[in-house]
Amino acid sequence: MRYALFLLTLGVSAAAELMPPAGDQQLAREIYKQIVEIKSGYSSGATTPVAEAVAARLKSEGFPDSDIFVGGAAPAKANLVVRYHGSGARKPILLLAHTDVVEAKREDWSMDPFTLTEKDGYFYGRGSSDDKAQAAVWIANLIRYKRENFHPDRDIIVALTADEEGGGPYNGVAWLLKNHRELIDADLALNEGGRGEMLQGKRIANDVQVAEKYVVNFRLEVHNKGGHSSLPVPDNAIYHLAGALERLSHFGFPLKNDDVTRAYFGQLSKIETGSIAAELAGVAADSQPAMEHVAAASPMWNSMLRTTCVATQIEGGHARNALPQLAAATINCRVRPEDAVEYVQEALAKVFNDEQVSIKVLDEVVRGPASPLNAHLMHTIARVTDDLWPGVPVLPVLLTGATDGLYLRSAGIPTYGVQGFFYERDDNRAHGRDERILVRSFYEGQTFLYDLVKALSLPGA
Repeated sequence: MRYALFLLTLGVSAAAELMPPAGDQQLAREIYKQIVEIKSGYSSGATTPVAEAVAARLKSEGFPDSDIFVGGAAPAKANLVVRYHGSGARKPILLLAHTDVVEAKREDWSMDPFTLTEKDGYFYGRGSSDDKAQAAVWIANLIRYKRENFHPDRDIIVALTADEEGGGPYNGVAWLLKNHRELIDADLALNEGGRGEMLQGKRIANDVQVAEKYVVNFRLEVHNKGGHSSLPVPDNAIYHLAGALERLSHFGFPLKNDDVTRAYFGQLSKIETGSIAAELAGVAADSQPAMEHVAAASPMWNSMLRTTCVATQIEGGHARNALPQLAAATINCRVRPEDAVEYVQEALAKVFNDEQVSIKVLDEVVRGPASPLNAHLMHTIARVTDDLWPGVPVLPVLLTGATDGLYLRSAGIPTYGVQGFFYERDDNRAHGRDERILVRSFYEGQTFLYDLVKALSLPGA
């Protein structure tokens, strides 16, 4: 009995070490709730209230005005940058998170998307995972360092930025690099883009993003002379567009590999069990049949191995009783680094096989190089991961989405996506209905990021 009680006590103690002290948990939750409940969508909200609220909190904790910057490309699109000074022995580390979110409609959700709701072991809310969890943790941990009088050997910079989701002229990272690079210039940056993978509640891997796809948006248009709806003809703008989209739905770009995906699938093959393990090893060995099987097994794996294009918006017609004069759609493509824009556009034209469907690129296309596999950084991430979750490996990944890391990498600041928040592999609700994160993962991620940044900022580390 005594031995059993000892084991029980040991288990509780080990679990408690994953969680921050109660006061720091409360602080992180307060910040999290505050910023989730500020509507900061690209078109219907603003990031400035988030920046101002966080700045006020930092000032109340004793951060001087001179170390806090609030500003941006437009009055509603402010960024916040705060600096915690170290000895200056090494160049700063930049901790990045964005405070804008994808739009969310109340009628689409089972709860108010702009109220932080704790239910059944999850935090729900727009931005709860993308990316206000990391934003809240960065600020809570920075305050904790100050309260503990931590003396790092480098400055620690936190930047909470605008319009990662919307991009364009209001993008906070691009604006800061152009107008105030000195505020965020760093030896390296830690950002979103990495995540912990779980499978049926079991932690499988802590993924570190070192490369990412880039985004290309295409607009498809079909123009027609139109006419009266009582006189239909086969030459209908909507039908042409519908045919093109139907063909797109059955098309897949070629499956490809690179050093990052080979490393990821090769290491994952040693973790997985059953027949899929052999298939993953086959992917690492460039087997096309294995790639096909693995791509079919998981949307995430499929997207890692190929460029993808999907219809995301559609419009057409001008009256109920008129033949359409215009039918249009937006195609969102997430492109592997080695695929050129021109290649993707030409491939789509062949798929559509309809000269009436015009294809043009929307917006400026921004591409960034991969970050080097920094051995010291990866070792430190692996050590901190193993301290908290023994036996969980760290895997380098190619992110299937895109982040502001591409701007930093293009500017010569190596950027790594790492969070320590664990999610079920195929339960990614970012940008979707009822976005959520496990409550325990939020707090465990707080501990992980606190330990990681401290380990990367200790004198002599």
